[in-house]
Amino acid sequence: MGAPKIGHAAYKGPSILKEIFYGITIGLAAGYLWKMQHWNEQRRRREFYDLLDAGKITTVVDEDE
Repeated sequence: MGAPKIGHAAYKGPSILKEIFYGITIGLAAGYLWKMQHWNEQRRRREFYDLLDAGKITTVVDEDE
């Protein structure tokens, strides 16, 4: 009697298409997070200069004390 053949999973190496897809996905996610940070900084800067132009805040220190 012969023993039944059992299929074993063989490592075939990295899948090039999967690696490209993962790289693009991670790159887009990192780029989006970077861009969100820049948008937030731009918004904060715009708010600061709007308040400065409106006269609600000042960058001059009072010397009354």
